[in-house]
Amino acid sequence: MQIILQNTGGKPIYEQITEQMKAQILSGVIPAGEQLPSIRTLAKDLRVSVITTKRAYEELEREGFVETMQGRGTYVSHQDTEQVREEHLRRIEQKLLEAVEIAKSAGISEQEMCEALHLLFGGDER
Repeated sequence: MQIILQNTGGKPIYEQITEQMKAQILSGVIPAGEQLPSIRTLAKDLRVSVITTKRAYEELEREGFVETMQGRGTYVSHQDTEQVREEHLRRIEQKLLEAVEIAKSAGISEQEMCEALHLLFGGDER
């Protein structure tokens, strides 16, 4: 598991940890059933507060990505394929919203955006 934190950009550290761990779980880099580092170990490795890593783990648990077993540790949950699909769709929608905002500010039409998306999916030019 590799987590790279950035102090610039305004995104809270716990969110950066949560998003990167989710991405690694969804992609299979961190497989289901794998034990995660303890909150204290991760905090030490990342040089952040224990409160920050605790919040990230709580967020992951609330969203069903990990399970914490009292006295045993935190483990990656087995992912429901529908949950994985929904998470991917949520992330895609977030990125597309950013792209739409940029397009609107640059005066790029919806048709031009659709054509660009079609090309990116490997379609032939219209």
